[in-house]
Amino acid sequence: MKKEILEQIKKLGGNIDNVKGNSLQEDLQSITFNTVLYQRPEDAPWASAENQEPIYGIGDFVDENEALFKADKEAFYDKLIQKYFRLTTEGFGQMFWEVTPFTPFKEGTEDYKEWNSDFTDEEETDLSEIIKVTNDPTPDLILLVTSYGFPDNFYIALSDPNPENPTLFGTDHEVFFREVTNEGNLEDFMNSFMTKEEVLEIVKKGIER
Repeated sequence: MKKEILEQIKKLGGNIDNVKGNSLQEDLQSITFNTVLYQRPEDAPWASAENQEPIYGIGDFVDENEALFKADKEAFYDKLIQKYFRLTTEGFGQMFWEVTPFTPFKEGTEDYKEWNSDFTDEEETDLSEIIKVTNDPTPDLILLVTSYGFPDNFYIALSDPNPENPTLFGTDHEVFFREVTNEGNLEDFMNSFMTKEEVLEIVKKGIER
């Protein structure tokens, strides 16, 4: 992977100490996170990015801890980071670094037993977006990230022609590989997440102005 991607992963709280550069799969599986990930707000029809909460529900946290903020700002910000930047499944709009192989075309694997009949049925799956990028109709995949949004699964094909900066493909459990979207490259995807420092900067602008 590009060093810029690895540097961003480290900024986001990922441990890249075991990355050896031998293969895309090995490198991805060697990276661990002890926190969840939050994407930067984007402009939407109902509100501009700067008028949206950086993390869902954080406004309630600010209101509930107003007394702490007035008494000790540093303790307030520490509490905020401890609440949101941890491996929690409580719904804050976060995403989760998963990195799990998915091999519906590889004989002898559990995924092959469970999924091959679906993945060889054109009415059950549509891999056209993946094939456009990889020219591979039977790819081995890596589930990289899951989320509470749509799509809720993000995959990389190990046959991607650009393993230094592969393409992300999105699908959702409700339309699992019947609908697949091209989500752009891994570098841009990782750059869409906020570091702890970026979240604190947004919150400080909102409550200290």
